Amino acid sequence: MQQFDELKALLGDSGTYYLVSIDMDSNYSYVNRRYSDIFDPIHGEIVGKHYATTIHQDDQQTCKIVSQMAFTYPDASFPATIRKHNGKGGYFITRWDYKAMFDENGVPSGMFCLGHDITELTQVSGELNQVKDEHSHSVRRHVANLIGLSKLMQESNDVDDIRDAAKMIMASATDLDEVIKTLYK
Repeated sequence: MQQFDELKALLGDSGTYYLVSIDMDSNYSYVNRRYSDIFDPIHGEIVGKHYATTIHQDDQQTCKIVSQMAFTYPDASFPATIRKHNGKGGYFITRWDYKAMFDENGVPSGMFCLGHDITELTQVSGELNQVKDEHSHSVRRHVANLIGLSKLMQESNDVDDIRDAAKMIMASATDLDEVIKTLYK
């Protein structure tokens, strides 16, 4: 438990990280200032309440599994991504490290968890993936046209077909150029 006391001294007033401990009855036994500032207004005084009060129902099983692993392997910490009620019908997405606590006799005494909010990071990552997919499709469509038309030119002996393909290649290349200019604005 000395480790947890050192973490409380270091992160008790953190403006970035959540630090909580859960007792063997699954109730909050400690929350740092950051956690209290965010979740007390939503749920009331957190200390003494069951940990599930703040968690999305579907993530409770994750908490149980990760806690069991932490008690099974006491020298390791285990990560979990957990959704927490935001008081507005939605959720904060949080990332945690779980570490089992033991008393001086080696008896399990609870769990301490260090976490932080990754909601914005998750949203931005999703938006970036969407933009990446849209851009990839825009570019890929024109490249596929160019490849297909080039193959037609290679296989054709008809001068008119080759001229038509060349015109279409020029149009696809021009369209691709516009897409690239748009992407880099």
